[in-house]
Order: sequence, then structure tokens, then C-alpha cells
Amino acid sequence: MEARAVEKYMRISPRKVKLVIDLVRDKKVEDAVNILSFTPKKAAELVRKAINSAASNAVENHGMEEDGLFISKIYVNEGPILKRFRPRARGRATRIRKRTSHITVIVSDGKEEEEQTHGTKS
Repeated sequence: MEARAVEKYMRISPRKVKLVIDLVRDKKVEDAVNILSFTPKKAAELVRKAINSAASNAVENHGMEEDGLFISKIYVNEGPILKRFRPRARGRATRIRKRTSHITVIVSDGKEEEEQTHGTKS
């Protein structure tokens, strides 16, 4: 059984978020939250909120046990880019690209995988 949470339009570059996401991939939810609470990056707080939201969705909507949850998939996609302009020398302008991110977290309790592996062996 899986539950998901998607945080959209986060005002941070996907490249910066990916560094933080790689720290918690395939970890238990409790361990991931502990790691992120001590990670000194802005993206750590955003990813931690997404993980907590996915865990809450799993407990409330699917009736899963909170203790057995782990992060089965976590990834970041690029959102729309806000384009701004900055004045430069000699009357010119330079484009500033303010990037946004969509963070997707899928948590699982691992019971589906056990059922599938036991079903294929017989």
C-alpha cells in the first residue's frame, strides 16, 4: 500500500532540492525526519514537510501503521520559471530566472511487496 504527497511551486531550484533528497531516499520516515531536522539547508525543511504530509496521508487515508512506513520513492521535478529582469550597464538588461520545484514523496509500508514476492514463489 502506498500514499503520496506533492508539494508544488516551491521557490527553490530543483538542483538544490535534489542534494537534500538524496540524503533520505529509501530510509524509514522517522529516520528521514531526524536527518532532515539537522540538515542546514532551506530545502531540508521543505522536504521534511512533504515527508510528514505523505506519512499523515498514509495513516489517515489508508490506515497504515506509522512505525513501519518508509520512503519508497522521492523525486523533484522542475516547475514554472519566473522570469525577471535586472538592469545592466549601457542601458541593457539581463534575464534572471527564478526556478520553482515540485517535490513528490511516496511512502509505503512494504506489505504489498511481501504479498507479491510470496505470490510468485508458489
